Amino acid sequence: MLLLRRHLLPLHRAASSLPSPIYHRAWLLSTSTSASTAPFSLEDYLVAACGLPPAQARKTAKKAFDESSKRSQKAFEELCWSRLKSASNPDAVLALLSGVGLSSADIAAVVARDPLLLRASPKNIAPRLLALRDRFGLSTPQIARFLLVGSRALRSCDVGPRLEFFISFFGSIEQLLTIMKNSESILQVDVERIINPNIALLREWGLSVRDIAQLCSRNARLLTFSPERVKELLLRAEGLGVPRSSRMFKYAVVVVADISKEKVALMLKFLKSTLGCSESEVAIAVSKIPTILPLSEELLLRKIHFLIKEAGMEPQYIVERPVLLAHSLEKRLVPRHCVMKVLQAKGLLSSKMGFYSLVQIAEKTFKLKYIDCHKESVPGLADAYATGSTGVVPSGIKFEHLKMFQSFSLDGVSATHSH
Repeated sequence: MLLLRRHLLPLHRAASSLPSPIYHRAWLLSTSTSASTAPFSLEDYLVAACGLPPAQARKTAKKAFDESSKRSQKAFEELCWSRLKSASNPDAVLALLSGVGLSSADIAAVVARDPLLLRASPKNIAPRLLALRDRFGLSTPQIARFLLVGSRALRSCDVGPRLEFFISFFGSIEQLLTIMKNSESILQVDVERIINPNIALLREWGLSVRDIAQLCSRNARLLTFSPERVKELLLRAEGLGVPRSSRMFKYAVVVVADISKEKVALMLKFLKSTLGCSESEVAIAVSKIPTILPLSEELLLRKIHFLIKEAGMEPQYIVERPVLLAHSLEKRLVPRHCVMKVLQAKGLLSSKMGFYSLVQIAEKTFKLKYIDCHKESVPGLADAYATGSTGVVPSGIKFEHLKMFQSFSLDGVSATHSH
């Protein structure tokens, strides 16, 4: 009895310190459940205590029971729902969430994302929740965001040391939260046994700590792989013809971590046939900009079509400048080509300035030199470019210049043309 009192008293204080409608709904359901002989229903609980709509509650309850497909249903229920024979454990969890300041809406979102949180041990998660606020200084919105992507880690391990490590490694809790959206499991991986050996291995291959942080911000799962797999990926990246000393090497590592050897082979074959070049030429192009490999064949075909048919480039020219294929078609290639045609027709652009050079200019510099300085001579150009660079382009294989440029009268020369 004394042990039970010690366990329940902190929960009561946490709930009473910051009243929440969701806690009171949970308490009412708990008392009504204990007063009846009806079996506990997770679906009903999600509606009455957590405020989920019935349809969402039904879907969430099903998701909870589908979490482990490798176990038999009976074994899974015995393992995961031993604390859900009544509402007492879920009530305690809701009280803890309310106690760290989460609103009813926050709690409903968290539970809908991870219903197994309701069966977590309050004794285990209570200090971990409090540490988010008191030790790491997370605000209530940050705690809510953390739980949406990190509740599984919270209920499965002591996240404190891992949070401390990753906040230091990535530079801020905000950066970590962003990374966790794409790699929820990162806090569940052992730092000493997996993370640190992987970092050491990457550094042996010439990557700096900053490089590794940037690399993992694109694909944090890389740090969670076994060191043996990471070494295999490093060898594959080098096999693309990208030397370890190249600034592109870290991007090559990200690429091979995302796509299979078979996918790489298919893309090399596709580029060779589409651009009509040799295997060695394709290999050189990929070594210069390996980030084109994960792109779809359809997207690459659209870019190549535009560069050849609209920009007037030869396939060999594109092969020698593969960075053109890495730029966004809708946000950079098409809008800048439109601007080039407008300025050329107005006599405001030197004939020596080619499209490739215009594409390579940083966005801020491009706007300053080729948009802002022509506000008086070409009214509306800035607005047209701003609209065009948001990506409003037809999705078909054929292209026409963006419609907003059709309004320019260019001394009798239309800024648009069709095939």
